[in-house]
Amino acid sequence: MKISLEWLKDYIETGLSAEQIAEILSDMGLPNEGIEYHGSDAVIDVEVTSNRGDCLGYIGIARELAAATGKELKIPAVELTESATADKSAKAAAEFAAVEIAEPDLCRRYTARIIEGVKVGPSPDWLKNRLEAVGMRSVNNVVDATNYAMLETGQPPHAFDYETLKGGKIIVRKARAGEAIISIDGTKCELDADMLVIADAQRPVAIAGVMGGLETEVSNITKTILLEDAYFEPLTVRTTSRKLTLPSEASFRFERIVDVENIDWASKRTAQLIVQVAGGKVAKGVVDVYPKKPASKKAILRLSRLKNLLGIIVPPDDVMRILSKLGFSPVLKNGEVSCTIPSWRSNDVYREADLIEEVARHYGYNKIPTGQKIQIEVVPADARQKLLRSIGTYLNGCSFYETISVDFTDTSVAELFTAEGHLAVKDETRKNDNLLRRTLIGSLLGVLKTNLNAKNSPCRIFEIADTFAPNAEKKALPIEKTKLALVCDSDIRLLQGVIEGLIKSINRDAEIIFSPADLIWAKVGAVITVNGNIIGEAGIISQPLKEKFDFKDAPCAAEVDFENLLALQTETPRVKPVPRFPAIVRDLSIVIDERTRWADIIAAINKKASSELEAVRFVGIYRGKPVPADKKSLTLSLLFRDEDGTLQHETVDRLQADILKSLSESVHAELRTL
Repeated sequence: MKISLEWLKDYIETGLSAEQIAEILSDMGLPNEGIEYHGSDAVIDVEVTSNRGDCLGYIGIARELAAATGKELKIPAVELTESATADKSAKAAAEFAAVEIAEPDLCRRYTARIIEGVKVGPSPDWLKNRLEAVGMRSVNNVVDATNYAMLETGQPPHAFDYETLKGGKIIVRKARAGEAIISIDGTKCELDADMLVIADAQRPVAIAGVMGGLETEVSNITKTILLEDAYFEPLTVRTTSRKLTLPSEASFRFERIVDVENIDWASKRTAQLIVQVAGGKVAKGVVDVYPKKPASKKAILRLSRLKNLLGIIVPPDDVMRILSKLGFSPVLKNGEVSCTIPSWRSNDVYREADLIEEVARHYGYNKIPTGQKIQIEVVPADARQKLLRSIGTYLNGCSFYETISVDFTDTSVAELFTAEGHLAVKDETRKNDNLLRRTLIGSLLGVLKTNLNAKNSPCRIFEIADTFAPNAEKKALPIEKTKLALVCDSDIRLLQGVIEGLIKSINRDAEIIFSPADLIWAKVGAVITVNGNIIGEAGIISQPLKEKFDFKDAPCAAEVDFENLLALQTETPRVKPVPRFPAIVRDLSIVIDERTRWADIIAAINKKASSELEAVRFVGIYRGKPVPADKKSLTLSLLFRDEDGTLQHETVDRLQADILKSLSESVHAELRTL
């Protein structure tokens, strides 16, 4: 924002040069972008951060300087003579126009004043010169007065030619399909249903917070003005302005939040300026629609906390002076300063640390000492961080690459994983991907598809991130869970082995079972149980998911609860010595019913397994002649070892026979000899 020193003197007399003022503002977080000189006047270009919309007006800048220098802030006196004062029969503003806010969430307040008998023409030299000094061209006295008021107060007003408005009504609503408007600068704007507009009884007459329409602009024949001052939600203004590629001084301010409580005063001030330069009379009263008036906010600053945070003692008198000058109405009692947050700072000051920052800015950051040495305390990694690191290391060793994706998904993908509800962003900047994901698998499938398209195969990826589910309690925060998800274009057996190995790397004694289950997202699915607790699920993706992502072959996926993995950690891992004696391996091919599960086979083996059976490994499955059509041939490998001595083949024959007998009795298995 450009600040003319001659203009600034109307609000504060600092007695300082442009360079000194620029330095003070820079020290307070409002950097100087340059200084220009116009005769006896100097113009400072001040960079205003997005959270300081209150400093996009001369009064806001003057308030900052008053707190920094101790000088008095001079707010212009508003003396508004309304027509009814002299003429009791004169119409009130409410008789001229009614205001309806159809979207109270997007327009929190709207005021309308009527000014009759204005004479539109050139602006006086003082007004032209001030606007031109800060880079604004003069249009006419009415428009110039509204621009002047905007630069002074930070609140953008808009003047309509009242006679061009239809039906004597202002409606703040969303645009309708097919509506369009030609803006004041001549741009034809095709509106969509997400855009907020100001409409009369028949059509849109302005784009809310962005720009007015050409049909209702103030011209040389305008006699009566409807003056608008309002509050529009920053996001809707920003979104509309960017969609239409239509930036403006007004949208720049609305995007950074205006003072909703100050709107009526700003309207009076604008009306006063219009009457001053264009004549006319202000109709009695104002149409002020304010559906959601916010409650005042308070915060407490402890002087002890101020000292601890800044490392210096700021005299209480200075604390009280600074906060008073900034409008916080401080009250000191028992070492605590109670503050009422002024309306123009309610968007960025709401806690003790914010008040401490205000004191530090104006007391002077340069008064906070810096030491020649700094001490950094290195905090050891906690159990969670260690597990995150070890999981990543293990999965990298299994050729899985970590990916990081956004927390949002779209409806078409979300519905393929659960029929339950999802949380969605209230104001979306994208048409799609606006739902908070309840599972990571959908995001990983998208990453997998991208890699397969790039011929990066085989592709194995994983992600550890948070998922979000709605909370049954109203106004409660979402249920947030950290999960580990894996997706690969390999066989499901590989994925199962990776998961089992991962869990065993965390807890060697964990009992892991993959139990068949119907999963909405899987063609073939299983729940993963560890020590009797379900910790996740795995499976081959369903046909709808395969078609959604256009996979040639259905990949497999798994997802487990990270907190359950964390609970499996043991303080001291137990290790076994390297075996001293050799093992004997026996491969068996058995013919079993097609519906027999691997878990049933393991259970049958364990019934008769002795301590010498060290491991059972899956080798393969065969279907075809001479195996009957309703049967399958499964080959498995049994590894026997005796920790106390060398096993004899005769002993293994006996142990194997017991296992075969158990398989025959439990799953009706037959030894395949051909």
